[in-house]
Amino acid sequence: MQQKWQHWNTASRKWLWIIVVIGVLAALPVVYDRLQTEKSSKTVEFVFDYRDLVEAASYRANPQDYISEQLDRLKEAGVQSMAIYENTLEDFRRARRLMMWGAADVANLTDTVIPQNENYTYVLFTSAENSAALKPVIKEVFSGLNIATEDWNFRGQQGMIIKTPLEDATLKPLQPDPITLEMLHDRGFTIIPRLVDSLVYNQEAVEKLLDRYAELGVKRVLFEGESVKGFTDDPEMDSLTSFGELLKERGIGIAAIENIKAQQKGFSKLAYQLDYNVTRLYSLSEGDSRLSPEVISDRFALATKDRNIRMIYLNTIPARDTTKAQITDTLDNLVESLSGPDGAVAKIEDNGFTLGQATAFEVVDSSWQRYFKLVAVIGAVSMVALLVSYFIPWLTLPAWAVGLLGSAGLLLVRPALFEQALALAVAISAPTVAIILAVRKINEQGPPLRGQGAGYKVMSPKRRLTHSLVLYVKTALISLSAVPFVIALLNNITYALVLNQFRGVSLLHLAPIGLVALYVLLYRGEFAFNKTGKLIRTPITLAWVIVAGVVAIIGWYYLTRTGNSGSTLPFEKAFRTFLENTVGVRPRNKEFLLAHPLFILGAFMAYKYRNAAFIMIIAVIGQLSMVDTFAHIHSPVMISLIRGLLGLGLGLVIGIIAVGVWQIVERCWKRWSPLLKR
Repeated sequence: MQQKWQHWNTASRKWLWIIVVIGVLAALPVVYDRLQTEKSSKTVEFVFDYRDLVEAASYRANPQDYISEQLDRLKEAGVQSMAIYENTLEDFRRARRLMMWGAADVANLTDTVIPQNENYTYVLFTSAENSAALKPVIKEVFSGLNIATEDWNFRGQQGMIIKTPLEDATLKPLQPDPITLEMLHDRGFTIIPRLVDSLVYNQEAVEKLLDRYAELGVKRVLFEGESVKGFTDDPEMDSLTSFGELLKERGIGIAAIENIKAQQKGFSKLAYQLDYNVTRLYSLSEGDSRLSPEVISDRFALATKDRNIRMIYLNTIPARDTTKAQITDTLDNLVESLSGPDGAVAKIEDNGFTLGQATAFEVVDSSWQRYFKLVAVIGAVSMVALLVSYFIPWLTLPAWAVGLLGSAGLLLVRPALFEQALALAVAISAPTVAIILAVRKINEQGPPLRGQGAGYKVMSPKRRLTHSLVLYVKTALISLSAVPFVIALLNNITYALVLNQFRGVSLLHLAPIGLVALYVLLYRGEFAFNKTGKLIRTPITLAWVIVAGVVAIIGWYYLTRTGNSGSTLPFEKAFRTFLENTVGVRPRNKEFLLAHPLFILGAFMAYKYRNAAFIMIIAVIGQLSMVDTFAHIHSPVMISLIRGLLGLGLGLVIGIIAVGVWQIVERCWKRWSPLLKR
């Protein structure tokens, strides 16, 4: 009975492979839908922080002239939009719309005694126009907060008294400056409001504000702070739902800021209510605005092409320049980075994008997609079962059955966790199985174990190279079979917008290495438990400890390079830029410089020297890296495909060169080693 069970499990591999192929074919229509979705948004919008511009202008001799001049320059350079905040009294003061004092300062100003029981804020408008525009705005906000106000005049200028301390009054968010809004709109800029969630949610006030924004042609808003507007009061007032309805009625979407420490609270819920009318935004920080124009333009071009960024946010900051003995800002640098044939605008347009108001992706979700996904799920589970079969053959069928039942249960209870878990499992399984099959093929055609295969004749170098290249292609195809599964399982707009993410990147980068190492060490010829016993009884020497330490350091460095925040060596950035400018898409260095060439060289050597198969432990990095590229769902499929194929092509060339170098070294060693021994 045991033999029959073993036979059934071993024979099931053929059927599992058939199911995997069917699953891959079923996933391809889902991949096509993803491609159509990615093509639906091809407009890029440059946004400048108007508050930063006002702050930079405050250090100039003629602030209003400077603002006007820079707005013209930015418009000409390709900036179409201005980000406008919900102002504070301090913002109005910086813009020279008003002046303000506390009780002590007003006492000095008016040559009177400071009141003992009045600690108020005194506001004086700098013109009648500013008074007419801002006084109603200020009164409305403070009266809504139950803070009294009254008119005040000083030396013929109109003003008002706000009956709260200056420190408190300057914290209250007010509506954006209406004069600025009109001015920017008349100049042809799109307004991008930045909303805060610091006050109690007021549906009537928000509706009035959004109506005004809609009149100005606003199509998208940003949020400032840790949460979206309405989040704090949502448990008591259902304010997020109300706010979302107001936005949706006016056709206004939101923007997701890339690489913030934590997603703004309530953003995912609001995005869902807006049917994911969301675009991804890359923000160039004040510090990074001082980088060279070439670096900045490359960043912008890569963000739009490689990461589905559709809004680029520009900041500037004034700073003391002691070499010039003046206050400077980065506006000249930013304009230069956008302009000219090598500027960001030209590069972005060369990549097939146009400048304009950013639009959200139109999700293509065919009616038959769910059925194809179901078949893809069965195929993905089959790939995982195949991985199990090469380590514990008698568990093949149970693993497949448990995988299907577990997937069904998890899909009902936690669908998001199901997608991510199965995507991670198949992403680990495919490259691992691919390398295992490569090792098995080398075992089958290469040198036998000691004491076996008498009369075995080593292949000629030409034949070994041919076998290695064929094996290289087969292994890559098996590894890439995981890609349609990963795309189908994670084909949800939340992953493209990074509201949800593929989990387990570190595990994906470690598990295949560990599994291949386990297979090479324990599953090549002798029964696994026999080898395990020998390894356990092997004495630990200083050399083993040193090797383990070196491996740990290499593993730590390898992990620091994984994920979106991976570190790079200084020279790599310049090399990556060169590749980007030369071939259009940047392949992964670890693939074409290390892992792929090592696969070809390792296979070539292993067909003659059996222990060279240990090189496959490192070579699996290239296979898993190709799959990991597609797990970055916010990157376009075609970019990931081109990146993977370029890595394979360049790795092939470097691998063949490495084989040639090895042949020369081997022949030189054979010729000169006898002389060295003498």
